[in-house]
Amino acid sequence: MPLQTLPFKKQLAYCAGMMGWSVMSNIIIVMLPYFYLPPNNAGLSPLIPQLLVFGAFNILSLILASGRLFDAAYDPFIASVSDSSTNPKGRRFPIMKWAILPAVIFCSLVFYPLVKGENINNAWWLTFVLAGFFVSVTTYIIPYNALLAELTHTPEEKVKLSTYQQVGFVLGMILGALCNNFADLIQTVFHVTERFHALQYTIWALAIFSGLVMFLPIIFIKEKDYVESKPTHIPLLPAIKSTFRNANFKYYLISDFTYYTALSLMSSGLLYYVTVLLGLPDSDGGKFMGTMVLLSLFFYPFINVGAKKFGKKTLVLLAFGILSLIFVTIFFLGKLPFTPANQMYLLVAFASFPLAALGILPNAILADIAQKDTLETGENHEGMFFAVKYLFVKLGQTLGIAIFAMLTIYGKDTGNDYGLRLNGVVGFALCVLALLFFTRFKEAKEK
Repeated sequence: MPLQTLPFKKQLAYCAGMMGWSVMSNIIIVMLPYFYLPPNNAGLSPLIPQLLVFGAFNILSLILASGRLFDAAYDPFIASVSDSSTNPKGRRFPIMKWAILPAVIFCSLVFYPLVKGENINNAWWLTFVLAGFFVSVTTYIIPYNALLAELTHTPEEKVKLSTYQQVGFVLGMILGALCNNFADLIQTVFHVTERFHALQYTIWALAIFSGLVMFLPIIFIKEKDYVESKPTHIPLLPAIKSTFRNANFKYYLISDFTYYTALSLMSSGLLYYVTVLLGLPDSDGGKFMGTMVLLSLFFYPFINVGAKKFGKKTLVLLAFGILSLIFVTIFFLGKLPFTPANQMYLLVAFASFPLAALGILPNAILADIAQKDTLETGENHEGMFFAVKYLFVKLGQTLGIAIFAMLTIYGKDTGNDYGLRLNGVVGFALCVLALLFFTRFKEAKEK
């Protein structure tokens, strides 16, 4: 029986899964530093001590790094399990469905410290629940992203489906960034007096919503109708090594890792830039994030057409260049000759193109790499390529949050903000590094 082409409604169902895990991941990125190490004008109390280890690392940065140690081994493991699955219902969805409930629970528990105050026990608790969240969401993400290469059959289809994916991802970014706005609403409507509790209720609600959305592709897409599942027979370690033998993949991977480190650095600092550097209310953070995402949508048609006309590589390099200049702007926030709100609108306006380009094109590029490798080797292990990619994405995200947490040592409050401004310097260096490595990437000419 020939494989069916994925219809538009089912493409939307597939991309809804992206929005689901994006909401939870962005809650962790945006809210975790703000919740545990808030600035002095946030209406929250610090929950873990600002102790230094080896004179440079604070506890939060070490917790975030340790939580990813589980992921480091687990990402390729779950990819190998998925790639080699012989389940008659498919290789991907039967695994994904078991990850959703644990992801919802652990995401919510991240924001339920053992002690409501600054206490070292909160650090141990956070280490445990973060590890649980990372492992749970990985079990969903790796098989999910491997489907991009399997559900599409031409470069144009990959860019198109990746575009829909990115819409889901950025909608998740908006919802994650609106935590404080929803908390305002809960405090007003339900008369919740404490900001601490309002944020907890908000995160529970968003996590449950995310879990329900993550079920949509599993419910509405019958995997066997659209995917020719050929279980790979390469053992785990040789499969990992085979991905790294692909020189193009290595340049792609380094650039992608560096980009996600920079993006995480910016996302983690968003609420601090708004409240500390610009003196605006924290609820404006969601407004600015939403504006950036909506503006990015206008670039989607150009990216789809431009990728075919100019090549994906050209657009990615342009995006890295613009993003590096945005980080220069972060260093000077609060000192530019505009009102505080206009300074932020300027930043998000210029960030909208890189957000669109670097959201759509990398997954489409990787799907091309994985499909080409399958044709050349005869082994169907798309999951391993995406596992290695998302291992490095999550390591980049973690490194970004950890760098941000470390830089708070040098100032994160009004009148003492040098650590926040250093984000601009570090982010600029990371974007330039990503650009330089991606110049080595060799893009295949499309016929």
